[in-house]
Amino acid sequence: MQLSTIARPIAFGLLAFLLPLPLLAQNQGEAPAVILSDIPFDIKVLGEGSELSRFEVRNHAGKILSSGTVLPQESASAAGLIVGSTDELPLTVTVGNESFTVDAPVIPGWVSILPPLLAIALALIFREVITALLAGVWLGTFFVVGFNPLTATGRLVDLFLVPAVANADHAAIMVFTLFLGAMVGIVSRNGGTQGIVKAVEPLASNPKRGKLATWLAGMAIFFDDYANTLIVGNTMRPITDRLKISREKLAYLVDSTAAPVAALVPVSTWVGYEISLIGDGLSIAASQTPQAAGILLQASPFSIFLQTIPYLFYPLLALAFVFMTSISGRDFGPMAQAELRANAGKGLYATNAALPTDTALEEMQPKSGVPQHWWNAALPVLSVIFIVLATLYTTGRAGAGPGAELRDVFAQAQSYNALLWGSFGGAVVAIALSLSQKILNLRECISAAVGGFKSMMIAMIILVLAWSLGSVTETIGTSLFLQTILSDRIAVQLIPVIIFVTSGAMAFATGTSWGTMAIMLPVAIPLVVGLGGVDVLPGGALDAILLGSISSVLAGAIWGDHCSPISDTTVLSSTASACDHVDHVKTQLPYALAVGILSMLLGNIGTAYGLPPIAGLVIGVILLAILLRTTGVLVHDTQA
Repeated sequence: MQLSTIARPIAFGLLAFLLPLPLLAQNQGEAPAVILSDIPFDIKVLGEGSELSRFEVRNHAGKILSSGTVLPQESASAAGLIVGSTDELPLTVTVGNESFTVDAPVIPGWVSILPPLLAIALALIFREVITALLAGVWLGTFFVVGFNPLTATGRLVDLFLVPAVANADHAAIMVFTLFLGAMVGIVSRNGGTQGIVKAVEPLASNPKRGKLATWLAGMAIFFDDYANTLIVGNTMRPITDRLKISREKLAYLVDSTAAPVAALVPVSTWVGYEISLIGDGLSIAASQTPQAAGILLQASPFSIFLQTIPYLFYPLLALAFVFMTSISGRDFGPMAQAELRANAGKGLYATNAALPTDTALEEMQPKSGVPQHWWNAALPVLSVIFIVLATLYTTGRAGAGPGAELRDVFAQAQSYNALLWGSFGGAVVAIALSLSQKILNLRECISAAVGGFKSMMIAMIILVLAWSLGSVTETIGTSLFLQTILSDRIAVQLIPVIIFVTSGAMAFATGTSWGTMAIMLPVAIPLVVGLGGVDVLPGGALDAILLGSISSVLAGAIWGDHCSPISDTTVLSSTASACDHVDHVKTQLPYALAVGILSMLLGNIGTAYGLPPIAGLVIGVILLAILLRTTGVLVHDTQA
């Protein structure tokens, strides 16, 4: 065999790998990395020189698709461009005397949902999350680089994995998780975790009380869902293990409490974010509907949020259902199987489970002969909570200014800094307690902290891949395609349920409830106002439609997040509970679907046609109780 026979394919493969992608951002403007056929998109153009510049966008045949002017050193958009096929490419964008071309890959809109669907399907079929997520990222990269498999294999690293880690918010969550892992490692090593277990034994003396204690702990840590999942899961896991509560059940208790309570309580990192998005949506609606502008601009986003709380059926019913399953000792579906297995002493998790957190590391086991004091675990956890709340208040007060109300303070707070300082402070307090009581020396504290870091490594990998897949879906326009579901004119009473389903699908496919809210609220509010007119405005005859639509975005985003194996909060819940991630998704999914379907029927559709929201909630709780009673299995010894 000649050398050239081998060298040529290798050389061509390396050349394909090294060829740069078409520039997504140039001196004259920015264009999408992928174009969805027959779906509108924008091209951003940048002004040059010192005078007003004219810009044009032409297709391959020379037809002008868009034109306008742009100010010097400013930007403008060639909006609403539509490309039906690759025959119209490349597009030529001219700004003044300069021009650039747009020759991005063109795919049908439905193709944009394939990467997340592939990841979800593989995760559920093969029970291996890391490979499934990597496959989804690779498929998305394959579309972005122009359908070259070799290029996609290499470029997924620098295009998506590295930016996912480099993102400041993502890095903050990773460091927060690692520091909290370090704290858990230290309090496990110094006997604090065992001390907590012994102290809580009189209160959590049976599985029912243990589940209720976990639910109450989740309700108490209302200020942030990330802090909620990691603190509650890690703190309660030794207690629920002793009571033979399955890891799947613990993960459900943690996951289905964290986001719902954070989204409902007016003083939390979630609500400040939600209020800002409601304000943006009202402003957009005012600009698009001049006859309603006066009412919309005078409306208080916070007041509107408060009015949506009774319409937040999924979060409210989800919290109620967690309580009901805990106090009744009943479960159905895969969760019942997991609980029966654990209660029979056949394992807290399945024999083939892949745990995202390694709690069996030697560095995280109690040191032989150490005193088991509960305060060695409680004080670090309380320190995290206190520091986070104090930081949220102080940074929010600085941003909101003197005299600001508490809701405005939390809206301006630096939530990621608060989480970072809180977790670091908790680790420092754990070290200080260990050293001051001479339970551990400094070397042993550092070794235990490193053990805590190690226990979080699998979760870190899953998080990075989940974030990368979210970036992939944004790049290839998954959300843009899903938004087209709302484009047709339909009965205004059906808008809330369509928004709920669309928000749920978007959160399920992208793994982010916050991203879903950021996309959907600016779309949903103008849509409802445009269809319903002044009747849907605050105080109008159909204002329940607007309130229900806003709440449907928030509730649908949480619903999709609970159902999705690529959600970061779902990953963190599995991590904190040391539960196989796929098992957590499979056991929680039937519960989320049951609550979600009732939320649609009673909340979205029922209230839109006149059902009072309180009546709908009461009926929903009764129906869930009936469902649990008729289909649920009573796990033995839960009432003992």
